[in-house]
Amino acid sequence: MDLSIMELIKTIILGVVEGLTEWLPVSSTGHMILVDEFIKLDVSKAFMDMFLVVIQLGAILAVVALNFERLNPWSSWKSRQEKRDTVSLWCKVIVACLPAAVIGLAFNKFMEEHFMTAPVVATTLIFYGIMFILVENYNKHRRPRVTDLNRLDYKTAFIIGMFQVLSLVPGTSRSGATILGGILFGTSRYVAAEFTFFLAIPVMFGASFLKMVKFGFHYTGAEILILIVGMVTAFIVSILSIKFLLSYIKTNDFKAFGWYRIALGIVVIAYLFLVGDPTANN
Repeated sequence: MDLSIMELIKTIILGVVEGLTEWLPVSSTGHMILVDEFIKLDVSKAFMDMFLVVIQLGAILAVVALNFERLNPWSSWKSRQEKRDTVSLWCKVIVACLPAAVIGLAFNKFMEEHFMTAPVVATTLIFYGIMFILVENYNKHRRPRVTDLNRLDYKTAFIIGMFQVLSLVPGTSRSGATILGGILFGTSRYVAAEFTFFLAIPVMFGASFLKMVKFGFHYTGAEILILIVGMVTAFIVSILSIKFLLSYIKTNDFKAFGWYRIALGIVVIAYLFLVGDPTANN
């Protein structure tokens, strides 16, 4: 295929959407599925299915870049205790990844075949939007038990990982599900968000690797360029998105994201009633 300027613009738009929505609790996969219905890249369905997952590598690399020293257990700048804390953090991340790894591998194909649709995305957007509002109301007069990521215990980390399983359904939001789990089980919003960012690293690297293996390593020059442009765009926008969210939640709760999800879900449902389901023939 020949890569036109218009295809590059479409790729950049998808990268912006990914970078904005990967870290905000509004469902990046759900947004990408919806945006893909209106901004069609001139690629095969197999490549697009892979692209929608692999583009998240750009977003994940933003977390690594922003937290490299913090995530590096061999940093010469760290004391012995700080190095032990970093190893402990990675162990908690691995423990939290286990539920999604086991269940995701078992049900990934089924989810792709039956749940990658606009009605499912609309439903989960609304449902978890309501859940954010309810949880924040419930949490209003509770004092968080864990206000420092180093004090997060393995049991709570595993429970947060169980909530991550919910994100296998498109529209749920991986960050949204894990943040909700963290808040419900005693972490501060900031700790829940931080752990969610770190939890994404092995999850998305693993998911991207599996998608690339499934697609096969036979790319055209245009496909390679689309992947690079999409990931670079997602990386740059993710840097800004992560900084915004961590600054925002210092003085705000997640209700605004809940209302946004509900509004977007209603818009999608209205669109489905007016023109039908654009994903029905996928």
